[in-house]
Amino acid sequence: MNIHSKLPQDIIGLVTPAPVSRRGFFMTASAAAAAGYTLAAGPVRAQAITTDTTGLKAGDATVKVSGGDMPLYFARPEKANNPPVILVAMEIFGLHEYIKDVTRRLAKAGAFAIAPNYYFRSGQDLTKITEMPKLMPIVNAKPDAELFSDLDATVAWAKAQGGNTGKLAILGFCRGGRTVWEYAVHNKNLKAGVAFYGSLVDPPAQKAIWPKSPSELAAEVKAPVLGLYGEADQGISVDQVNAMKEALAKAKKTAEFKIYPGAPHGFHADYRPSYRKEAAEDGWKLAIEWLKKYKVLA
Repeated sequence: MNIHSKLPQDIIGLVTPAPVSRRGFFMTASAAAAAGYTLAAGPVRAQAITTDTTGLKAGDATVKVSGGDMPLYFARPEKANNPPVILVAMEIFGLHEYIKDVTRRLAKAGAFAIAPNYYFRSGQDLTKITEMPKLMPIVNAKPDAELFSDLDATVAWAKAQGGNTGKLAILGFCRGGRTVWEYAVHNKNLKAGVAFYGSLVDPPAQKAIWPKSPSELAAEVKAPVLGLYGEADQGISVDQVNAMKEALAKAKKTAEFKIYPGAPHGFHADYRPSYRKEAAEDGWKLAIEWLKKYKVLA
């Protein structure tokens, strides 16, 4: 049996090296770690996007959940009253600088954006783990039921902080892209979702804690979802994306997809060699337009 058949699709895309679009422009490991980036995903690009906090209120907080105080990072417009709430579902690498920067980008667009660290119960800082074999068992042990409860608690916290949860969305990358599809089934109050290369078919070994994969839940999706995928993703095939698209259409669900020619898994991750500028910028533009279309962002 091919070892890839035992891995979640997002992991396959991560462990299969993508062709490097630009060579030689990487931070040293010490510089990348000091800047707050994960090292498990490989070398960190020196040209990683940095979004400042001008006009924003941003920082760390915690929210009470089963099992303790879950850390989170948030960013919101400093002067906005009752801003829309967007959950940021992270990759498998923990709450590192790229995810925080995405949160700030959404805040610049007018959102109260929040990235919860729902892997905190492991007691380990995932951003400091450098080896995928050590990281994978931690993230793959996260049950969907617990994940949904953590996200629900984050939404409740956002409301208590003055966020407008009547305009609630979720945006995620890699494993977080799978979370977008799953949460769009779980939360009937969600207004929109954006999934960047989120896996659609789960490994059978995960069935006990991941009861149904996104492809099995297509008919139950409750919110409009935009799916952004790479044609050269080694873990998520174009056939699987098209099958999901057909299943959603058959169930009369609102969804749109874009598959970027030649783009690998992680094409939006501007800190990684997999970054593809044209696809990333277009995907972000479409994401913001999607959130505006469904009245999350103004």
